[in-house]
Amino acid sequence: MNEQTQIELEAAAFRHLLGHLQEKTDVQNIDLMNLAGFCRNCLSKWYMAAAKEKGLSIDYDEAREHIYGMPYHEWKEKYQR
Repeated sequence: MNEQTQIELEAAAFRHLLGHLQEKTDVQNIDLMNLAGFCRNCLSKWYMAAAKEKGLSIDYDEAREHIYGMPYHEWKEKYQR
């Protein structure tokens, strides 16, 4: 497999993970953290760091909106227990 194909497959898997997490709003971040050692906020920080490595300026709120699929405060009001 060439590097470009690997990147495309990894990107597709990441998009699927995001969609899954955006649909599973009953799963709280603390549940993810306890079970898997990471949560949506971790993904947001990793996304922001990856953007920085590419010379892009994405702040934490923008990164969280991408990961959560909506502004964080909105997700928190709707789904956080």
